[in-house]
Amino acid sequence: MKTLLKGGTLIDYKTNTFEEKDILIEDDKIKEIGKNIEEKADKIIDCSKLYIMPGMIDIHCHLREPGFEYKETIETGSKSAVAGGFTTICPMPNTKPTPDSAINLQKIIEEAKRVNLCNILPYASVSKGEKGEELVNFEELRNAGAIAFSDDGMPVVNSRMMRQAMIEADKLGTFVASHCEEKSVSAGAINAGKVAEKLGVQGVLPEAEEIMAAREIVIAETNNVRGHICHISTKTSKNMIRDAKKRGVKITCETCPHYFTFTVDEVLKSGTNAKMNPPLREEKDRQAIIEGLKEGTIDCIITDHAPHAEEEKDVELSKAPNGIIGFETALPAEIMNLVDPGHIDYLNLVRLTSYTPSKLLHIENERGSIEVGKKADITIFDPNEEYVYTKEMIVSKSKNSPFIGKKLKGKVKYTIVNGKVAYLGTCQNA
Repeated sequence: MKTLLKGGTLIDYKTNTFEEKDILIEDDKIKEIGKNIEEKADKIIDCSKLYIMPGMIDIHCHLREPGFEYKETIETGSKSAVAGGFTTICPMPNTKPTPDSAINLQKIIEEAKRVNLCNILPYASVSKGEKGEELVNFEELRNAGAIAFSDDGMPVVNSRMMRQAMIEADKLGTFVASHCEEKSVSAGAINAGKVAEKLGVQGVLPEAEEIMAAREIVIAETNNVRGHICHISTKTSKNMIRDAKKRGVKITCETCPHYFTFTVDEVLKSGTNAKMNPPLREEKDRQAIIEGLKEGTIDCIITDHAPHAEEEKDVELSKAPNGIIGFETALPAEIMNLVDPGHIDYLNLVRLTSYTPSKLLHIENERGSIEVGKKADITIFDPNEEYVYTKEMIVSKSKNSPFIGKKLKGKVKYTIVNGKVAYLGTCQNA
């Protein structure tokens, strides 16, 4: 099977390419890249006025299956992911049962293979049942297919245990992704400050994130092992990581589109659909996150896609669960808040969404760039299409998004996974 992409603008960070090219795909790999490729193909896709980039890679999301299929399933989550241009996603282990054994992990992998829409590389938990009491068998789970380890929203409180986990993961060539939350100061609904006071809810102190981020940096530096900090949201976290990297500490980190798009003020407009953990912060923090992306402190952008049923979110702010869906709005948020204002260019957007994520996961030999011989994981999008994002457009099973009702710019037109079209977009309202 041969597919020919004609006349699109190829954006590839690794090869420093930003120009019009044709791309010939044969079966699951890229066969040729060049001008005016004339070889016959089974399918020709007109990509004129469209941008072509390596398939987006999300190293931190939630698919809810097994155990919480009423929120999302591996199948519905995969459909949402490819609709957003993602070709590889890494679901977190906060499922029931927890993937804390090879048997539990294998069930997730088998269902992902059955669905077969995008590449799914799951996390295993750090501790059994994510209870923080007993470490899992890291080697067994890594051999069974775990891409990395995390206890996700249940931070590992015991520092000795976290130290051992980071060392074990590092030996296996992977990492522990740390949800940084010091529980003794993290109680609250939204970020501490004027908005929390106005709404009469308890505020989450920024130190809740920063104290634990500092701990992970110390463990990584003292033991010369790799550490990864999830979804950073504050100026102090960014500055600590920047300074650690300058010292040569093996620390990496991620952030989400909502932290460079919104501030805590969005809660006044979107209510519980703007409630997540860590919470939306102040404008100084939003600007710091943008600066971290520009300067290279923040390694990649993830979605933290976190589906919840509407009835769960339709409660008072203090009782609503944390999290928003994010697959389908990530690219427009990045275009509107990073590229269009001139903070980064499209090459660096590819660095943050495809190239560096592939390196963090050690899959760069096959994915993360568009080169002859690589897997044909490709995102094709219209950078200029504008539309109002409505609940009816949402592919995810859940609808908890602060982007509903907002005008977006940038629309995925095709998502190609392993050489096959996994998503074909349509024109939306202008």
